[in-house]
Amino acid sequence: MSAMSDTSDVLVVGGGIIGLVTAWRAAQSGLATAVVDSAPGGGAARVAAGMLAAVTELHYGEQTLLALNLASARRYPEFAAELTDATGHDLGYRRCGTLAVALDADDRAHLRELHAFQQRSGLAAEWLSGRDCRRLEPMLAPGVRGGLRVDGDHQIDPRRLAAALLAACERAGVVFHRSTAERLTVGRERATGVVTTGGATLAAGRVVLAAGSLSGRLKGVPAGALPPVRPVKGQVLRLAMLPGRPPLLNRTVRAVVRGNPLYLVPRADGELVVGATSEELGWDTTVTAGGVYELLRDAHELVPGITELPLTETLAGLRPGSPDNAPLLGPTALAGLLLATGHFRNGVLLTPVTGDVMAHVLTTGELPEEARPFAPGRFAAAPVPMEQPV
Repeated sequence: MSAMSDTSDVLVVGGGIIGLVTAWRAAQSGLATAVVDSAPGGGAARVAAGMLAAVTELHYGEQTLLALNLASARRYPEFAAELTDATGHDLGYRRCGTLAVALDADDRAHLRELHAFQQRSGLAAEWLSGRDCRRLEPMLAPGVRGGLRVDGDHQIDPRRLAAALLAACERAGVVFHRSTAERLTVGRERATGVVTTGGATLAAGRVVLAAGSLSGRLKGVPAGALPPVRPVKGQVLRLAMLPGRPPLLNRTVRAVVRGNPLYLVPRADGELVVGATSEELGWDTTVTAGGVYELLRDAHELVPGITELPLTETLAGLRPGSPDNAPLLGPTALAGLLLATGHFRNGVLLTPVTGDVMAHVLTTGELPEEARPFAPGRFAAAPVPMEQPV
């Protein structure tokens, strides 16, 4: 390969859903855009369940992130329709709602506290008795003590989303370099591109680092600009509904069983996703007997009929976690280098707003107001300089 194989306005490092939506929106904005990834359309999306759960994912101390989650959730209907129109792909987008349930008195008290927190935050969630929960989902265990009905928390199939974004990028003229970025190139104190494992140098006016949990491992990034992103392992199961029988569940069901968060996400095509573990084990992606057992045990306690279903897939992936569990969006301390990473458990939910935010900063040089709390500079000792648009 030649020493200088290509030049673009924007080079996105990472072809997962965050990298792809960034590239798509950049190309739509008139920027010559390229993506470097050995297998674009993969990444954590292959493992994610695709819950668009701004309300039921609410955690104490994450009120600032809630605003961004809600902003992205509001954009999803229009975003999904636009992406489907552009590609013809069915994204598996379902407005089926979510039911969060409690299995014992302690869980019920915790869920009551969460409901009060949701109400103080201005969120729509309805408290239901255990009997009302079972009316909505008859296959729930008889011991369910109560629950929260959240009709505004929807779902999408992340694998279909990734495939559609890949097709949308190709149709928008995004160039794909199917290789791995090994090292960032820097000239005159500015990011100028990357060198791939194949030895090619890809030059760009801007580099967007959107490599998920791998974002902190790109060589050549100065310490002050390196994202503080770590891998958080999650094991997930996929089962198949029995043909000719009614679906086991009609909506996403969530619970905490023995202190372990659990979700069951039924797809329209009969697939049922069960997850997920949360393990701080570095780069390990081994599917373990213990992880599978715990997920099936807890799921059986919540929905006893689940043990009759065929187990079709077990998989483990790595979420990109940040110190405050929120994404890093926008310019870094190194001119020409921007971040779109650290989305942790909200990558699928935050896809629409991330694409809009990154396109805005790439074309104007400024972060929109909604993204400023998530600028990479919040972890830096010195302020990050404002970028100039391409």
